[in-house]
Amino acid sequence: MSVSPQPEFSGDVIVYRRRRNVELALILLAQSLGFAGWIITHLNLHGEFPAQIPLVAGLWFGAGLVVHLVVRFVLPYADPLILPIVLLLNGLGLAMIARLDQASDPIGRYAQTQLIWTLLGVSLFVGVIVVLRDHRRLQRYPYLLFIGSLFLLLLPLIPGLGHRTMGAQIWIRVGSFSFQPAEIAKISLAIAFAAYFYEKRDVLALAGRKVLGLTLPRARDLGPILIMWGIALVIMVYQNDLGTSLLFFGLFTVMIYIATERPAWPILGGLLFLAAGVMAYLFTSHVPRRVSSWLDPFSDYDRNYQIIQGQFGFAWGGLFGRGWGEGRPQLTPLPQSDFIAASLGEELGIVGFMAIILLYTLLAARGLKSALIVPDGFGKLLAGGLSFVFALQVFIILGGITRLLPLTGLTTPFMSQGGSSMISNWIIVALLLLISHRARMPQAATAAPIDARSMNDQTTVIAP
Repeated sequence: MSVSPQPEFSGDVIVYRRRRNVELALILLAQSLGFAGWIITHLNLHGEFPAQIPLVAGLWFGAGLVVHLVVRFVLPYADPLILPIVLLLNGLGLAMIARLDQASDPIGRYAQTQLIWTLLGVSLFVGVIVVLRDHRRLQRYPYLLFIGSLFLLLLPLIPGLGHRTMGAQIWIRVGSFSFQPAEIAKISLAIAFAAYFYEKRDVLALAGRKVLGLTLPRARDLGPILIMWGIALVIMVYQNDLGTSLLFFGLFTVMIYIATERPAWPILGGLLFLAAGVMAYLFTSHVPRRVSSWLDPFSDYDRNYQIIQGQFGFAWGGLFGRGWGEGRPQLTPLPQSDFIAASLGEELGIVGFMAIILLYTLLAARGLKSALIVPDGFGKLLAGGLSFVFALQVFIILGGITRLLPLTGLTTPFMSQGGSSMISNWIIVALLLLISHRARMPQAATAAPIDARSMNDQTTVIAP
């Protein structure tokens, strides 16, 4: 019996099966794989079981049980595959960070910190679901969220507050605490865009002039995309962060296309970003270095040492990998953050690396499925935007590690060491589950078919 069957019809109500027991079984399996990776690593490196097994098992499996129970009782119709995939990715990341600790810090400080960030992300996940309960409440504050998002994006440029790391000024530091505000801004911007585009979709979809068979938007409708183009350019130039600028500009362009279904918007957006990229290549120093390390990393072995070592790690791991604890991923700089996917590729092999890519793909696909079947237009835009920005981030960072794209400083969701990314991605999962619950809960079967182009709200009928 499949995990996500086609809906059944009961009278005038569409009924999806809840599948909470299936979700619980998959969660236990997913957590066991990450937990087993940690134990196998310790056995291979030290020939004995780790001493903290009871404590780690209680915290790790307890967190999985908590999120399952919250979803079971608050969002009983939520997608049953999303949580198991997230916990599997999170568990593999924790296991690899713990493995890297054994090479440099046997006490395991990075792994302990990452587990704390995971538990904090789970706590915020529970808080969002319990407090919000209905994603449509977020539709009320588009302009406030938009202003707040812009403030967060530009916050690292404030003298004395912004902190430059590895050439990119994308962090803020207060005392010993550092944070990457762009991780939260991508959520608030997605909500703001969804609310704004849903409200203005008819205006944005009005026909303009036709040029070479392509219907271009009217001049007065170009304001939003030009503003985002300017913001992306500022981030690229002044924060030395090509990845974040691509992420946010891509989010905006795709969401306006979902709202209007006019191909002129993504074409125009792509041309504008291409022009910004060319300008950054000609008038900045960091973009040419990234392009050079992408096309010819051996031209400067010292400067491109990280990407070269990552490629060597993939090659040494081969098809099936060296095994947990049997490789040498610590030879690559920043193996627990920027290059954690390369670390996993070395010890799990190309097969394991491809399995991780499939997990990310499936997670994004489940989010997009929720966007297709949710009855309200705001939910369609929000789920589509969050799923796309998640998939785009994975594509950018994994593409950079494998030299499909120039390398950027983005994190690998749920895996890379770092609290900002972990917290923001658990919040994204909470929002996707809220939307999927609204999409899968009993609906009126006699209602008009849901059409992404109309974006009209449908009435939800809850079965008795």
